[in-house]
Amino acid sequence: MKLVTFSRPNSPAQRLGVHLDDKTLIDVASANVELGNPDGSAFLSMQALIEAGPTALDQVRKILASPPDEALYGLGAGVRLHAPLPVPVQIRDCMCFEGHLIGSMQASMRMAGLDKPAERHLGMQQVFDQRPIYYKANRFAVTGTDTDVVWPSYSRMMDYELEMGCVLGKRGRDIPLSEARSHIFGYTIFNDFSARDTQGFEMLSSLGPSKSKDFDNANAMGPCIVTADALDPYKRRMTVRVNGADRSEGTSSSITYTFEDLIHFISTSETLHPGEILGSGTVGGGCGLEQGQLLQDGDLVELEIEGIGILRNRVLAPHLTQQGTNP
Repeated sequence: MKLVTFSRPNSPAQRLGVHLDDKTLIDVASANVELGNPDGSAFLSMQALIEAGPTALDQVRKILASPPDEALYGLGAGVRLHAPLPVPVQIRDCMCFEGHLIGSMQASMRMAGLDKPAERHLGMQQVFDQRPIYYKANRFAVTGTDTDVVWPSYSRMMDYELEMGCVLGKRGRDIPLSEARSHIFGYTIFNDFSARDTQGFEMLSSLGPSKSKDFDNANAMGPCIVTADALDPYKRRMTVRVNGADRSEGTSSSITYTFEDLIHFISTSETLHPGEILGSGTVGGGCGLEQGQLLQDGDLVELEIEGIGILRNRVLAPHLTQQGTNP
């Protein structure tokens, strides 16, 4: 199933929806009422559905099989998609693709005119070879598809990051690798926009990124969450387009650490909760830094993952336009 958070025409209230087909959504809470089911608490939001567990998902499947006409909405015509989880319980963005680690390292060397990796790059490679690397992202800076991302005033270098997001569906601690998959609710597309000039400076501190990835709408997600039973996450084509032109193409099969590896590792001595998101990190070649092409004011970025959909955001940098400069 493809689950969404949306708002209906002339109403700002966010609703839980499910795709009937590519052009039609079902309002799950309304459909549940129309079908005469008294308890709709699991369908008040995506987070409520996740926490309600498999029984609630089974009810959504029944609704999907025979939806009442009164609960159907056509995409467009005032229907707006929001981030599937507008305020996630937690976001951890990981580095799972060695191709990106190497590609971004090489790009940084080219930009700095270096003939060998900097010490911090070598350190990251050394840690990556032994365990997954991640940072905790701003869960309040989430936006959905077809929204604008206004670039922070302190940065001149805009970049995108093509990632897959894994949504957790079950609480757990010290989760065995063999049980990790059962903790996955579904998958989405994730773009943690990056202010590259700020990031380069911040990483000298050895504390990881902060303001380079911490500004309003920096974490774009969507357009939907595909439930775990409906998608093999490791056989997906991953494509970037900017202003309609292909920029790069990768595949999730090149992943080094799987989501199961992440769940097993991160849950060591720590409880994971339903509604948390684990980002895969950027697929190899999936950012502008690696391509030698950063973003410009007004660029439309489309990230597509086969089987999930397209996450579309326009980047605006009014402070650059006003000053007559380019990033």
